[in-house]
Amino acid sequence: MSSPLRYVLDGIHCEPHFFTVPLDHQQPDDEETLTLFGRTLCRQDRLHDELPWLLFLQGGPGFGAPRPTADSGWLKRALQEFRVLLLDQRGTGHSAPISADVLAQLTALQQTDYLSHFRADSIVRDAEYVRAILSPARPWSLLGQSFGGFCCLTYLSLFPDSLHEVYLTGGVAPIGRSADEIYRATYQRVADKNRAFFARFPHAQAIANRLANHLHRHEVRLPNGQRLTVEQLQQQGLDLGASGAFEELYYLLEGAFIGERLNPAFLYQVQAMQPFNTNPVFAILHESIYAEGVASNWAAERVRAEYPALAWAPGRDFAFTGEMIFPWMFEQFRELIPLKEAAHLLAKKVDWGPLYDPAQLARNTVPVACAVYAEDMYVEFDYSRETLKGLGNSRAWITNEYEHNGLRVDGEQILDRLIRLNRDR
Repeated sequence: MSSPLRYVLDGIHCEPHFFTVPLDHQQPDDEETLTLFGRTLCRQDRLHDELPWLLFLQGGPGFGAPRPTADSGWLKRALQEFRVLLLDQRGTGHSAPISADVLAQLTALQQTDYLSHFRADSIVRDAEYVRAILSPARPWSLLGQSFGGFCCLTYLSLFPDSLHEVYLTGGVAPIGRSADEIYRATYQRVADKNRAFFARFPHAQAIANRLANHLHRHEVRLPNGQRLTVEQLQQQGLDLGASGAFEELYYLLEGAFIGERLNPAFLYQVQAMQPFNTNPVFAILHESIYAEGVASNWAAERVRAEYPALAWAPGRDFAFTGEMIFPWMFEQFRELIPLKEAAHLLAKKVDWGPLYDPAQLARNTVPVACAVYAEDMYVEFDYSRETLKGLGNSRAWITNEYEHNGLRVDGEQILDRLIRLNRDR
């Protein structure tokens, strides 16, 4: 298992690894495989100790595992007693990354079939495959942030005997709720964030209105050549549910104009804040994380009609949207345009397999500790509480001290609290 790519960072032994897994775990004899990338971390002074494993499952879907830069945050607490695996989920990072170029040789139907193997159930089966290599003799523990928490509940459904402990942060999935119900709740949270943002920075409304009208009347191009539209400007509210996001968004608006023209620096900032070209899985598979045996059918687009304050037209006040995916994105974002037909096919796909086993979760015996954020913009608090009622052997710490990105902001303290919550039983 030793890799020539290993190195030491801030007293942490870091070792990259590559694993070959089937594209379709249900047909392991099929010749098509994927290469996954993971990075194992261990304190250098504990390298030869018999430490248990902790797998970190990243939020998303569609984003690679974090790249460590220091012995800090949740990683610092974890490395006190675990070896840690940072695994790029399939389709992200260095794990068979999805892009329009990668899929260019496939028809839309072939793209749809291929992409259907990149949901949480496949991610979990990848992880279990890797566990059998790294920790074949003992269960390991999980730490799941946001969508990574959803994956943890899938893991508990499929392979409970492979798990020792589970920690969830902002990731108690809304099991049993339809995509329509989920977006209906999260749109309300987005509306709340809009009111709070414009109440805090009252003159930001006039700037945002001016920007929207400018984009409506003029053809504005981002540095990559993509036209910037009002709809894309609304999506700059994607991070409104993270701590510090209000300030960042205000400063973006504050510097939007130089006199009567748009500031080039503003355009570069907007482009950098758009994850859809660089992380296409985030867009193309986002609604499918809520689909089990039904089609999502562009739920966010349909439900948005119930929230007219989040729509824009000339003469109306501007408002931001949140973590919602819309069909027009596959006509505007350069890296999504080639995937437009596949995106529509995925939105109409009805034969999605199950992601959770409620009966298994109800009789769960693996200790589960959860940080549930009461004002979470992305994972509805009330639905998380519903799921917790049906999750055996779970404990929850409910707090409004943190936003959804609490693990990133104060990870050492949050993980320590969850570890103590799990152990103090």
